[in-house]
Amino acid sequence: MLFASCGEYQAVLKSRDPDFKYQMALEYFNDSRYVRSQTLLEDVASYYKGTERSEDVLIYLSRSYMGQKDYSSAAEYYQAYIRNYPKGKYITEARFQVGHCYYLDSPDARLDQAITEKSIKFFTEFVEYYPESPYSEQAYREMNEMYDKLAYKEYLNAKLYYNLGTYLGNNYLSAEIVARNALRDYPSNKYQEELSWLILQAKYQQAMHSIDEKLAERTRNTIDEYYNFTTEFPQSKHRNQADKILKEMKKKKIAD
Repeated sequence: MLFASCGEYQAVLKSRDPDFKYQMALEYFNDSRYVRSQTLLEDVASYYKGTERSEDVLIYLSRSYMGQKDYSSAAEYYQAYIRNYPKGKYITEARFQVGHCYYLDSPDARLDQAITEKSIKFFTEFVEYYPESPYSEQAYREMNEMYDKLAYKEYLNAKLYYNLGTYLGNNYLSAEIVARNALRDYPSNKYQEELSWLILQAKYQQAMHSIDEKLAERTRNTIDEYYNFTTEFPQSKHRNQADKILKEMKKKKIAD
């Protein structure tokens, strides 16, 4: 059966009938044989250029790359479809799938996030164009996941500064700034509590390592940050540690 299948495919490849190749490409696609489908579609693409079938060839090429999990190539073909058929019959799918391809291709938060940002860009455009589309709910969900990933990357950066402590400068201040920027840039991210807790810890450490001239101000700032944190996250798992910080800061304030 394997040899028969390979022989059939070789015969299709050698055929000079583009309509036959196109029909076989669709059959291979429906049978989840995406490489064969892609190869045949690329072979007939120039023949159908400028015809009604060209639109179908381009969208099935995009889908074939999706089936192979080659999301980068799929995104390129979907974007080619958008450029060539801005009002085409598959335009909603194409606009959604570009963002979805980049979503699927988005790397670990520790790596460069240019692809993640592309996903957000295309999802944003999609929901603006098609707010009532059946794809919209998924687009919003995946876009929020991408925002969370960007926020987590900033959390990791802030944590790195925090762990550096006073090495070659006041890295606690840098940790605070990065965490605050993440809360500002990604206000609904799921790491809000951890970012806020890191800010409180950073302020506490700045007070603990403070020179006399800045001690009173940094102590007050830490106390203020404690109340901000406990007001926003009254049931936080960090509450006991936060209460200890408040107690220490009040002692320093009295001593001062």
